[in-house]
Amino acid sequence: MATFAAKYGPWALITGASEGTGAEFARQLAAMGLNLILVARREAPLAALAAEISEKGVECVTASVDLTASDAAVQIIAAVGARDVGLLIANAGADTNGSLFLDNDIANWEALVAMNVTTTMRLAHHFGQAMRARGHGGMVLVGSGACYGGLNGMGVYCGSKAFVMNLAEGLWAELRHHNVDVLNLILGRTDTPAHRKILKESGQPIPDNLASPVDVARIGLEQLPHGPIYNWGQPNDVAGYAPNSPDDRRARIVMIEKMSAAYAGKKA
Repeated sequence: MATFAAKYGPWALITGASEGTGAEFARQLAAMGLNLILVARREAPLAALAAEISEKGVECVTASVDLTASDAAVQIIAAVGARDVGLLIANAGADTNGSLFLDNDIANWEALVAMNVTTTMRLAHHFGQAMRARGHGGMVLVGSGACYGGLNGMGVYCGSKAFVMNLAEGLWAELRHHNVDVLNLILGRTDTPAHRKILKESGQPIPDNLASPVDVARIGLEQLPHGPIYNWGQPNDVAGYAPNSPDDRRARIVMIEKMSAAYAGKKA
């Protein structure tokens, strides 16, 4: 715990922190001694979680921010202020539209892209700069298996998660040279209130094999030093439902980096 806090502390910023995996990340990080900045849209659940976490002897502040807003990142950065964020967990990102692309207003799809892509990218840029300058830190960008291909009725969601996956791999490639870890935690179906709401509204039964948010947070934090990709429920040397394994993807990034450096050296 002390080693974890030394590398990723003293403050952790969690978006989508009011329930589900975000709340579990908060509880487990507090148990490891990190101070927390909790961000979500709804104030009441944030306040209740902050009161619970404060009993663990760490500092906890909250910020009620609509992550789909064009200035969401600006609001979050202002709420963080001068606090030294060593760990960013971009956890928000469910698709609550529940419709075919052409059957929904384009503004709703733009809001989904703003939350999953723009806000995440801006936060990674801002806090990543400080982590690089400091020489340690980490980011967990929570994703979905939908990133591996388009699906009927989920085109925008799949596309936004594919962006997050590629962003995470690129950030890992850059920041690994500065002792900053980046992980795209790619999840399957997880037992969160948001997912249960979607299932209920669509008339689907609750599966009995949903992943536990407690396990997701624990394993996600364990996998953080082993990025850039972790596919939920699978060993890192197995492709499974993905086109290739996390180990193969990591090796490809390193190989291309070496080839590019060699090519640049020849040109020079």
